[in-house]
Amino acid sequence: MLACSAMRREALGHAAGLCRGVASWSKFNPAAMSGSNPAQASNLVYGEWVQAEKTMAIPDPLNGEPFIQVPDTQLYEVEPFVASMKATPKSGMHNPFKQPERYLMWGDITARVAAEMRRPEVEDHFARLIQRTSPKSYAQASGEVRVTRKFLENFSGDQVRFLARGFSVPGDHPGQQSHGYRWPYGPVTLITPFNFPLEIPVLQMMGALYMGNKPLVHSDHKVCLVLEEFVRLLHHCGMSLTELDICNGRGATVNEIMAQGHPRNTLFTGSKGVAEKLARDFHGRIFLEDAGFDWKILGPDVHEFDYVAWQCDQDAYACSGQKCSAQSILFMHDNWVEAGLEKALAQRAATRKLEDLTVGPVLSVKTETMLAHKERLLQIPGARLLFGGEALTGHSIPERYGAIQPTAVFVPLSELLKEANFEVATKEIFGPFQVVTQYSDRDVPHVLEACERMEAHLTAAVVSNDARFVQHILGSTVNGTTYAGIRARTTGAPQNHWFGPAGDPRAAGIGTPEAIRLVWSTHREVIQDFGPVPHGLHLLQS
Repeated sequence: MLACSAMRREALGHAAGLCRGVASWSKFNPAAMSGSNPAQASNLVYGEWVQAEKTMAIPDPLNGEPFIQVPDTQLYEVEPFVASMKATPKSGMHNPFKQPERYLMWGDITARVAAEMRRPEVEDHFARLIQRTSPKSYAQASGEVRVTRKFLENFSGDQVRFLARGFSVPGDHPGQQSHGYRWPYGPVTLITPFNFPLEIPVLQMMGALYMGNKPLVHSDHKVCLVLEEFVRLLHHCGMSLTELDICNGRGATVNEIMAQGHPRNTLFTGSKGVAEKLARDFHGRIFLEDAGFDWKILGPDVHEFDYVAWQCDQDAYACSGQKCSAQSILFMHDNWVEAGLEKALAQRAATRKLEDLTVGPVLSVKTETMLAHKERLLQIPGARLLFGGEALTGHSIPERYGAIQPTAVFVPLSELLKEANFEVATKEIFGPFQVVTQYSDRDVPHVLEACERMEAHLTAAVVSNDARFVQHILGSTVNGTTYAGIRARTTGAPQNHWFGPAGDPRAAGIGTPEAIRLVWSTHREVIQDFGPVPHGLHLLQS
């Protein structure tokens, strides 16, 4: 309790003096949010910030006090959102033929927002707001803000218009030419999770807007303040209030809006169960970034031992393991085990503490669930606890959230591959939890078998400078974002590369022009045929 209080005083006290710099557009002060002074989130529809008849109280993840009031939009309140969605034409708000000047408009708005986010007080403001709603270390929170800002810088100026770049092909005769265009969907839906409350919604939302769509955005209610604050910054920088809608509330409400409004496309980031439900309900008109049981293979060549141990710890336990790209299973070659990697990982994990949020609340998995999973793994023959495996103590994190030490359970590869054990050994635990196993040179086919049998194919890493080994692993696996080389990781913010799963036609992407074109635009072919019309048409009859 004392450790949490000291951490909160440091974090919130530091933020108090910085909020004045963003007061012209900011609504929320992370230093002032408390049980006695809760922040009030809002919906946005038809260009107006509005409240719902009911609200739900969000508990502070560090002490359980209700510190946010979020609109609990009811089914009888969905009509304005449905009407807004239906009013959006299929041809979008703009396209290469209609209001193309809006591509330039978005480039200008984006440039202004990026410049605003470069101000230290604005970067700090968003970092502190992220910390308050989805607790993580300041380094992780501020890194999320910087990645978002770099994305915006990447798409400033003329870069939005370049997203709509098409192609042309010569025709069969004079006056004919075929043109391929990137075309908006029109009304779309964006549903985002809690773990990256700024980066994921902003990168996807801006991509949707750039391509000419009007999105209905639903951010996880635990962190919705972060999205609202960014949208208010967009308004401050010149965006019209009517460009997008925000609906807060429960999943059933958003589902009803979609059922009545018929969005032309949906991007969902979250659990696999919800993803599959949406795919069924909306006939596959959906892009997904769902589950992420992510593997890392340490090759036979041991180089940069300290760095690799540090990166493994970061990949597994930064943000308390609440990254869809978190290292879920680690395949250690015998050489790394002999070099003492298990001990090095345990030592690094032991330095994580609640005081600086290098480990903290787990917002989607309860403590007892994670501990029960540990016990189930330990029932596998030969399994052993490497480190962790206990609940955190000395805190006031509410029981609805999880709080455990960074944990690793060793499972022998031969046992992991058995049908009776594979499902439990590859179950994603969205918290500071990983499975570790060991392999030899002759076991490489068994390692690849494990990778083949996994259902989630988001991120992966092949840690080796052995080019032939790396090529063999890469050629036999499918993960959509795979890092290779001695500095390979599983977690990497998408500021300079594609990020997304593979092996599924619904697989989404984020962060790059290619990702934006894939998710937020469709292909339209226009064949221009202006003549001249040939004479002697009777000669052309077939």
